Amino acid sequence: ADQVTVGNRYLQEYALQFNSRVTIIPTTIDMVNVHNKSTNQHPQEIIIGWTGSHTTMEYLPSLLPVLKELEKKFNFKFRVISNHPPEFELDSLEFVKWNKKTEISDLAEINIGVMPLENTIWAQGKCGFKGLKYMALQIPSVMSNVGVNNEIIEDKVNGFICKTNDDWYHVLSSLMSDAKLRTEIGQKGQKTVKNNYSVEANKHKYISLFQ
Repeated sequence: ADQVTVGNRYLQEYALQFNSRVTIIPTTIDMVNVHNKSTNQHPQEIIIGWTGSHTTMEYLPSLLPVLKELEKKFNFKFRVISNHPPEFELDSLEFVKWNKKTEISDLAEINIGVMPLENTIWAQGKCGFKGLKYMALQIPSVMSNVGVNNEIIEDKVNGFICKTNDDWYHVLSSLMSDAKLRTEIGQKGQKTVKNNYSVEANKHKYISLFQ
């Protein structure tokens, strides 16, 4: 290949074994035509949400103990947007089947977005698309301490990084209790996407590949 493009440094290091011309272009979000809404952070009921295909749903069970503890203290929905319903049970669970026409509207109703991962080789290669989609819609993103997540998120500034179940419980509790915090983190997250991960921010990188 004359040129290889990858989404993060982990993939770049791997590709460099085979080709010296490797360019990092991060996951790119279209904030004009697609991710162009903002969530309402003053709803009647808080929605914690996750979106993804059934292939990444394997990471969700790790959050179940945290969500069950939160159910004892808060009234909320845990919305899963996917092509298949989850196989676990949760009192707060709300399944929304993924639909191209309603994808952004369904996602924009979420107040807090979660992206749990396990620290595996596969997860190291992931490029944070889930978290970036949340952030583009001003949804505060809570992500596992894995891979490129640590580059996207400045902890407690434009989102949150969690290492343990205690971290997850504390962060989600704080966000559910504080609309102002959700709004501030959401706005900073959206700004991060606009400046670093939007089509506009990365268009010259794409163009340069063909020059």
